[in-house]
Amino acid sequence: MINKRRFLFIVTALFGLIIPGSVSAQTMTDEEGVRRAALDYLEGFYEGDSTKTVRSVRPEVTKYGFFVPQGETEYVGTAMPFEDMIAFVNRVRNSGRTRPASDPKVVEILDVQNQTAVVKVTAYWGTDYLQMAKYDGRWMILHVIWQTLP
Repeated sequence: MINKRRFLFIVTALFGLIIPGSVSAQTMTDEEGVRRAALDYLEGFYEGDSTKTVRSVRPEVTKYGFFVPQGETEYVGTAMPFEDMIAFVNRVRNSGRTRPASDPKVVEILDVQNQTAVVKVTAYWGTDYLQMAKYDGRWMILHVIWQTLP
């Protein structure tokens, strides 16, 4: 017979082995979901694929960015609501002017928690910082701030 003390030790040791693996697997799944949402965002713009944009971006997204207009020297800011994102993506698709595979498509996950995440993406237009949240188990972009390369 196993005494009570030894039984508790064995159960505690088993939980110590099982639980960290479960937490690690969940974190990996979250990181994969965050990375997929960021890539869908980039690929939507690059490929003109509105399905990827709708899958990765919340309709109430706030996207604001800074760029230097041609012939100017100062940055100006501009907002891009969800409807404008979809319109841009559709123009890319309809024009057939998708981006070459050599264009940058870098995803750097800065932080992932159980409900929120922050990601830096580098694209042909510059750098975007994405704030994401998990909705019904799916990672989606809620806020974007971006700028063209300095």
